[in-house]
Amino acid sequence: MTPNTQISSDLSSSKPAPVDRAKQLAATLLSQRGEASGAQVARELHQMLCTLDADDRHSFQRYLATEFQPDKAALRAAAERYLADATAEAAAALARAGDPPRQELLRRMNMAPGGTGALIAMRSEITSSLRGEPELRLLDADLKHLFASWFNRGFLELRRIDWQSPAAVLEKLIAYEAVHEIKGWDDLRRRLAPDRRCFAFFHPALPGEPLIFVEVALVQGLATAMPALLARETDEATARAQAARADTAIFYSISSCQDGLRGISFGNFLIKQVVEELKAEFPQLKRFSTLSPVPGFRRWLGQRLANGSDPDAALWPQLDSGEWWNDPAQSEKLRAPLLRLCARYLTRPPSIRIDPVARFHLGNGARLERVNWLGNSAPRGIQESFGIMVNYLYDHDSIEDNHEAFVRDGTIVRSPEVDTLLKAYSTQP
Repeated sequence: MTPNTQISSDLSSSKPAPVDRAKQLAATLLSQRGEASGAQVARELHQMLCTLDADDRHSFQRYLATEFQPDKAALRAAAERYLADATAEAAAALARAGDPPRQELLRRMNMAPGGTGALIAMRSEITSSLRGEPELRLLDADLKHLFASWFNRGFLELRRIDWQSPAAVLEKLIAYEAVHEIKGWDDLRRRLAPDRRCFAFFHPALPGEPLIFVEVALVQGLATAMPALLARETDEATARAQAARADTAIFYSISSCQDGLRGISFGNFLIKQVVEELKAEFPQLKRFSTLSPVPGFRRWLGQRLANGSDPDAALWPQLDSGEWWNDPAQSEKLRAPLLRLCARYLTRPPSIRIDPVARFHLGNGARLERVNWLGNSAPRGIQESFGIMVNYLYDHDSIEDNHEAFVRDGTIVRSPEVDTLLKAYSTQP
């Protein structure tokens, strides 16, 4: 129900506090019927919101979350009609009655120039408050619901990003890279070299803002470690020759750029469309694989070995002290047990909180292809997974079957090499 607030027809005649003015404008915006007048109020509302400090913005967000609720009497009546006669028409009427006015208000706020970006920023800002203020989850859920429609695949544009792309977009790649830090412009230039590709999804409402981007290396064979992919020494002629000889595309980094769009899936569409783009440009490519982190492995293993009763408990003191990965002899002793334990971690039933990166790729229809020892010995790689990285293989002929098997009953399709690691796990003393 819209707040029962008396709004003067001439808002400019009063001088309320900025946050109160914003609330008045929100109520007025919902009451407007004309599109032109609504757009003007939406513009004024966004201008006002830009002047608020953090506390006042929080007050306005709570106002949106708590005041614009469905009309209880209308909802009760619709529910009773549906219970009395469960027709499609009654169900539709019940759905309309349950639709909070807040969603329509947010739609109208989106009419203002920059409205989409402002609403994304609002959702990002309320994230930190959701746990302590459950009422804000209503606003969060409505924003997510609307974004799922506004950012569906039909509105997204795939663009290749290269060294000739606008500097503002290139700067955003450096800022948003979430997997392997881009260490300045020289590093970025290498990642955009002729034997590399970078693609991103954009949306018409945010033309200069990538939503998600993927970095790809064109190589020979299945890459198993990051250093070669991130090396900066290759000159342009060598890079072009490498691209011409490549038989494998390695997706080595996927980064989401807009925190306010969390929970809106773009990555599955991105990878599959990029595969098609690469196949058209490089017909000789035979394999499409990731080289992915295993962000939950160290935490899982630490919890598993914490009580000391596990057969592998003796590993933990060795793993938790010194730079063993820089000592070849010590590293080799840890190699076999860590690889089999990681294979076990990655193939547990999805109902037992599967690794988030694994869930993403397996859910997209990839195959768990290979578990790689010390694929990333950078501090983050050691901290997350003792340096272990994983190849997930996207095989065009089996993607849909793999996806269906994973979704239907949690089947994790894997290679014989991974099966060998699992057998070693099952036969350990």
